[in-house]
Amino acid sequence: MVFRRWAVRLVATVLLTLLGVLLGLSGGFWADSLGTPRADARSRGADAVWLGHAWVDGRKGPADVAALADRLRGGGVRDLYVHTGPLALDGSLDPSLYPGAAWLLPALHRALPGVRVQAWLGQVLDDEGPGMDLARATDRITKSCGQVLDAGFDGVHLDLEPLHSGDPHYLELLSRVHTMTADRGRLLSVSAPQTDPVPGAHLFGSLLANHPKWWSSGYLTAVADRVDQVAIMAYDTAMPTRSLFTGYTEEQTRLALQAVPPSVDLLIGLPAYTESNLDHHGSAETVPAAIRGVRLADSGRLKFGVAIYVDYTATAADWAAYHRDWAS
Repeated sequence: MVFRRWAVRLVATVLLTLLGVLLGLSGGFWADSLGTPRADARSRGADAVWLGHAWVDGRKGPADVAALADRLRGGGVRDLYVHTGPLALDGSLDPSLYPGAAWLLPALHRALPGVRVQAWLGQVLDDEGPGMDLARATDRITKSCGQVLDAGFDGVHLDLEPLHSGDPHYLELLSRVHTMTADRGRLLSVSAPQTDPVPGAHLFGSLLANHPKWWSSGYLTAVADRVDQVAIMAYDTAMPTRSLFTGYTEEQTRLALQAVPPSVDLLIGLPAYTESNLDHHGSAETVPAAIRGVRLADSGRLKFGVAIYVDYTATAADWAAYHRDWAS
């Protein structure tokens, strides 16, 4: 009973502390949403789009490739992350999950010359119930990455969640996979959580829900040192208004620009989906609001862009905002 009261008191204290931090930051986020972006804060032709599994399982065809090419034409998309998994819990990858890859890859390369098609591989780690044990799965994940390169993909895009800041097994995996992709002249990219808005903020998420909402800037740097490209998942922020979301995106973009070395491609994820829940307010987290935040923080870095999440929920208005506010 004493332990239970202590635990409840601890959780309540942490919750109140976190709420106070977020309320204190809100004024800063609002202030960060003000101002005028640089005139050259526009696409450098280094953008990306996450594409759903329908592209490799037989549901998409030539007409879909043509429509995608029309949608991207005139923009700055260079990379396509095509969902090719999920990985099995042991890290292996069933080839029957992507029967359409042999047709899709040359079709995309013909329709979109210069675009790189990466295999998006993900899985839930064991922090959220039955999931992958990353330490035990490293060998098979590495083999699976080689498997999709053999299938003709231009690179591997890893999205393993939830990943706690400081996880050494992930760094080991990235080092091994990057050695392989570099030897074969291919790419390794990753999806990454947001960066601590205040030092140590990632500890709150781990303590409260055993879920890493943020990474430390140092861990983001360590991850970036082992890959070619980092895409920050700068959404599901719980920001209730567009101005606060714009300010939060501005800050996250600025923090990522500081943490990711200039030699590594850095992309900021744009939320092209509208459902609302505790983490995501569809009316606040919009593509135009995110792009404004990105532009306000844009420092002119060459290896920098945005990544649209995700093709099967993106609307015509989302694509129009991308072309109007960023790619024009």
